[in-house]
Amino acid sequence: MMARVHIIGAGLAGLSAAVELSPGAEISLYEAAPQAGGRCRSYFDSSLNMTIDNGNHLLLSGNASALAYAKKIGGEAKLAGPDEATFDFCDLARNRRWTLRPNAGKLPWWILMPDRRVPNTAGLDYLALVRLLFAKPDQLLRPVLGTGEIARNLWDPLFISALNTDPAEASAALAGAIVRETFAEGGDACRPLVAVEGLSAAFIDPALDFLRARGADIRFGAKLRAITFEGDRATALDFGEDVVTLAPEDKIVLAVTAPVASALLPGLKAPDEFRAIVNAHFAYPAPKNMPLLTGVIGGASEWLFGFSDRLSVTISAAERFLATSREELADMIWAEVQAVAGFSAPLPAWQIIKEKRATFAATPKQDALRPGAGTQWRNLALAGDWTQTGLPATIEGAIRSGVAAARLCADRSFSTASAPGQ
Repeated sequence: MMARVHIIGAGLAGLSAAVELSPGAEISLYEAAPQAGGRCRSYFDSSLNMTIDNGNHLLLSGNASALAYAKKIGGEAKLAGPDEATFDFCDLARNRRWTLRPNAGKLPWWILMPDRRVPNTAGLDYLALVRLLFAKPDQLLRPVLGTGEIARNLWDPLFISALNTDPAEASAALAGAIVRETFAEGGDACRPLVAVEGLSAAFIDPALDFLRARGADIRFGAKLRAITFEGDRATALDFGEDVVTLAPEDKIVLAVTAPVASALLPGLKAPDEFRAIVNAHFAYPAPKNMPLLTGVIGGASEWLFGFSDRLSVTISAAERFLATSREELADMIWAEVQAVAGFSAPLPAWQIIKEKRATFAATPKQDALRPGAGTQWRNLALAGDWTQTGLPATIEGAIRSGVAAARLCADRSFSTASAPGQ
């Protein structure tokens, strides 16, 4: 039996660390909020009279860590998607629709088939994906992708949503990491998957049940205010009214946001620039035969999710809309939703969620600031999608970071791994 591991933060990074360590370790899980999940959670919205997700998230079938986590906690059945890799698109500006259909195997013969690729593109246009695989850490995405029809109609919608950063300033290496694990592996690895019953049903609630069944101590409303250090060890956790003194063999996984971690750990080097996401939810069921996911070109909306009880839209790298009123956004996005879905109806009950600091900016400079799991303190590990996972801030990256921190804690040689930020 391992010693007790104190996990600070019950977002996906903290939950995946706890799940990875159970049942081999005694787990204490602390969360400042009244619920788990962080950005990846569901809640009941009274204005819509339904449960919605805090933000819309998409998985691909090549996200091995996320799918392994979902399977382990029993949430895998809550993910749904097409039987093959298909991505429906609607160009509002040009009144055109198409479906991208990568073939299942690694040999990408689909790029030679006009009915499987983006209209007005040729097979050679897709070589940009190959170039991304060899991108260097300081390379920007736009020069590698280029411009033209394929950039407008495919690369931009895919990579802006994946990196939440404009291609003109985004890291080509981070985009290449996504390609390496999905498109480069063939259609079997890039089938879209959506938590149709909500993110909490797939990733959060089953994890809490899993941990409670294995004796984990889970505390909500527990905001960590300070960590006491003596030499190369953390010795106490200060939660205000409660101070937890650490036993010599106890370990910590700090799975909080980058700003919170920077405030708690002296000298930590971490990302300090962030990008926004706007999500819109409308209490209107998806029309029959509407795709679960549609990419939107030529509008403000980027991805439209068609759920049985609502229509939801995501806009990434959304700084340009932060000053726009919620009412104006609702009207604008609803007009686009009707055009994509092919119906006309008055504006239903709606909700607009602006996440001003949704993810770290996926630029080369910010990527270089990301720390690894190890720290200068021999009993403290880091987790979070902002740590150096090799991926941008995604569900896959968050879960992978938790697993890395858990394995570091389980390693008997866990000691001084690196100074903060190294």
